[in-house]
Amino acid sequence: MKICCAIVDDEFLARQYIKDYVGKIPFLELKGDFNSPLKVIDLLKSQSIDLLFLDIHMPDISGLDFLKSLEHQPFVILTTAYKEFALEGYELNVADYLLKPFSFERFLKAVNKVADLFRMRQQMNPFTPEERSTPKPEIQEDYLIIRADRKYYKVPFDDLFYIQGEKAYVTFFTKNQQITALASLRELEEKLPADQFIRIHKSYIVSIRKITALDNNSVEIARKNLPIGPNYRKSVKEYFDLKE
Repeated sequence: MKICCAIVDDEFLARQYIKDYVGKIPFLELKGDFNSPLKVIDLLKSQSIDLLFLDIHMPDISGLDFLKSLEHQPFVILTTAYKEFALEGYELNVADYLLKPFSFERFLKAVNKVADLFRMRQQMNPFTPEERSTPKPEIQEDYLIIRADRKYYKVPFDDLFYIQGEKAYVTFFTKNQQITALASLRELEEKLPADQFIRIHKSYIVSIRKITALDNNSVEIARKNLPIGPNYRKSVKEYFDLKE
């Protein structure tokens, strides 16, 4: 197994010690290092890059804004000196968040996490790289088309209870099945009809029609209590006119 990676960091010394760390790990193959996100775009278009080591604070564009601009996101490990951006990073489905200066031991832990996700993706989605880069869940007028397990699933909105995100994957929970696919909760939140679905947590989007009970801290769906995240509590309260 080879994981092709690239480094994006405007600090020369940071790029050098990440390169040194990468060189110690046999399954990582470095395809390039760049001092600006804008300079890695051509590489992402021309080659299959599985993993980005991405700094956050850079002159041309921040790492987070660059990440939001990518249509097909590789696995990402954020490397930064600023811990206050950790939550936003995880909401963008990054694999890990390394706070500079970080040790080789911590670096190895993050990379092993990506390796596990990479193996899982290959097992779940054993298509060619060209095929893997194409399909994400497609949203039609009243249903989703989801590719997983070498099949295409048609899931009507009425059958969907909630969606749970974990790292680079999401699981769609319906009455009769669970479907896990490579996707982004953020993209699904933007595309799903707002009158039928609502984001309640960094890890959950729920069907409004399937909610059977709710309070200030959780919603009940299919006999499960799902938490309302602190960053979403205000919007959920306003939508349902909840009182403290």
